[in-house]
Amino acid sequence: MVADIVRTWVAGWAVSRRTPPPVEKPWGFYVEVAGNLDEVGRHVLPEAEESLVRSAAASVSVPRTWMKTPAEPEEIGSWLPQGWAWEESGHLMAVDLMATNPVAPQGYTATVETMGAVTYARVLDAAGEQAAQGQMASLGEAVVVDRVITEEAHRRRGLGGFVMRTLADRALEEGAVLGVLGATDAGRALYETLGWKKHTTLAECVYRP
Repeated sequence: MVADIVRTWVAGWAVSRRTPPPVEKPWGFYVEVAGNLDEVGRHVLPEAEESLVRSAAASVSVPRTWMKTPAEPEEIGSWLPQGWAWEESGHLMAVDLMATNPVAPQGYTATVETMGAVTYARVLDAAGEQAAQGQMASLGEAVVVDRVITEEAHRRRGLGGFVMRTLADRALEEGAVLGVLGATDAGRALYETLGWKKHTTLAECVYRP
C-alpha cells in the first residue's frame, strides 16, 4: 500500500511541477528538476530496503540531488555514504475523497482553473490580492495535491481547509476517488483535521559533498 502511494505521489508531483516524467530506476524513480537552486533532481524510492537505498545513493555524483524514501531517518542513516545530509522529513498522506460543497469564508472569493492535467485553486481577498492557493495533478482515479499555501496575513481563517475541500470537490467531478500528498509538519496538522491519514514518514536527504 505504501509503495503504491509513493508511486502515485511521485507521478503526480512531476505533473504538478511540470518536470519531465519520472524515469524508472532499479531502486525506484528519478525526477529531473530544472530551475531550482536547491535541487537538480530527486530519487524517490517506493521501498526503504537497504540494498535499494545504498544503490540509489551510490549512483549520485551531482551535488544538490535529493533522495526521498518511506522510512524514519534513523532507520536508514547508516546505509548512506559520506556526503549526504538530512533535511526535515515529510509525511506521505492519503484520503478517500468526499464532496463537501465548500463556501469561501466571508470577505474572500475563489477561482478554480484547470490547465492540462493540473487544477489551480486561488483565494482572493476583498482587494483582489491572493490570500491562499493550492493545486493538484490529475492521474485518473487519483489526484496529487501540491503547493497549498496561505499567506501570513490570512492564516487561521479557514482558507487552507477551504482550498483543500475545493480541490477535492473538483477531483470528484473529474472521476477521482483518492487524494495523495506530501506534507510538512504544519501541513499535516491541517490535513488531519480534514480526514487525511498519514501512511508513512518520508525521509529526505540531499547530496552535499
